[in-house]
Amino acid sequence: MFITKDNLKLGLVLGLLAPFIGMFGFYFWKFSVYSLKEFILFLGQEKSLITAMVSFSLLANAILFTAYVNSNKDKTAKGIFIVTIIYSAIAIAMKFIF
Repeated sequence: MFITKDNLKLGLVLGLLAPFIGMFGFYFWKFSVYSLKEFILFLGQEKSLITAMVSFSLLANAILFTAYVNSNKDKTAKGIFIVTIIYSAIAIAMKFIF
C-alpha cells in the first residue's frame, strides 16, 4: 500500500493533493447551500475569502504531516512539510496582495 511507503515524492504528491480536499471541506462546511459554480463566482468577488479557504485547507496537510511523523515515515513527512511551506508562503503573499 502506498500509504506505508516512506519516500519524498509521495510526500510531495500528498502535500499537493491534501489542500484540495481541505478546500472542498471548507466549501461543504461553510457554503454548501450554494452550488459549486456560485461558490467559485463568490470567491472571485470576495478575495479575502480565498486566504481563509487556503489557510483552512492547510489543516489537511497538518493532519497528514502529523500522521506520518507519528508513524516514523520521515521522508514522506518531509515532502508534506516542504509543500506546506510553499502553500503557506503563497497564502501569506495573497493576504498582503488582496
